[in-house]
Amino acid sequence: MTALWTEQDACAVGYDDCLARSPSPYCDTMTDSPEIFDRALLRWRRPRADAEHGDPNFLIQEVSARLTDRLRDINRKFPNALDLGGRTGVPRGDFGIEQLIVSAPSLVTGAKSQHLNVDEERLPFAEHVFDLIASNLSLHWANDLPGALIQIRRSLKPDGLFLGTIFGGDTLHELRDCLLTAESELRGGASPRVSPMVALGDAAGLLQRAGFSLPVADFDRINVTYKDAFRLMSDLRGMGETNAVHGRTKHFTPRSVMMRAAALYQERYSDVDNRINATFDVVFLHGWAPHDSQQQPLRPGSAVTRLADALETEETPSGDSATPQPKA
Repeated sequence: MTALWTEQDACAVGYDDCLARSPSPYCDTMTDSPEIFDRALLRWRRPRADAEHGDPNFLIQEVSARLTDRLRDINRKFPNALDLGGRTGVPRGDFGIEQLIVSAPSLVTGAKSQHLNVDEERLPFAEHVFDLIASNLSLHWANDLPGALIQIRRSLKPDGLFLGTIFGGDTLHELRDCLLTAESELRGGASPRVSPMVALGDAAGLLQRAGFSLPVADFDRINVTYKDAFRLMSDLRGMGETNAVHGRTKHFTPRSVMMRAAALYQERYSDVDNRINATFDVVFLHGWAPHDSQQQPLRPGSAVTRLADALETEETPSGDSATPQPKA
């Protein structure tokens, strides 16, 4: 496995200190995750999608604004920052950022930054170089998300911050339902049409598994209405978020299937104005690279106040059966 850039290439663009000098730092982070997504197809689609600045990238820009608002709540400066995926649009002047590297064409113009074309599964950066790594709606396409998070944590300085968003939960469950039903009715079976999603309950565990301290995961649900299913699918194509699952059908979907799916969508998920709803669950990931100054959990048994006293109740030791109290 070879590095993505030579040292001479890195020096030519001025950010050689961020790139690894040793053998690729990700060699020992890869897990046995299956190849779910066609990464080559994604690399072909993404530059075309990221060149868009208005519709349909309103959703990417909305989530970027929410991620930036969360960053504003942290009273910290981040001299060296990485926008992994190029969709975050981190405003450089607001967070004490002196060097900002964007790993793909940025949606935000006017930011003074250096651009790279980086595969999120193959980070070429040296260890402990960034104070902040932010990623907006990019990592949900990683085949090996745990491995990608490990590489992100290694690229952060001790006490460095990772803040990211991915689609998860029930995202596009309406579209999944209608496509599955339509294809089953008309073709007697169905192929994968919508990507598998990370459940919120698993997200914090992924951060913890990757070695982050103080991991936090929560989500915002964004409901978007459309005139019809074809408009929704057009926006997904414009965002670079259409089907890239390896197991997808490799030929064009018959028009009859798409028309039936659109009709089902209108029947099942339209509102009083006859507009359909599309659900997007955005999972926010927040974790810190470990450092001795961070809060640590107390040693078991070190508490000086009983929880039972605070709750004004009687404590039942573990292993003892509780005795039901007689009704008054």
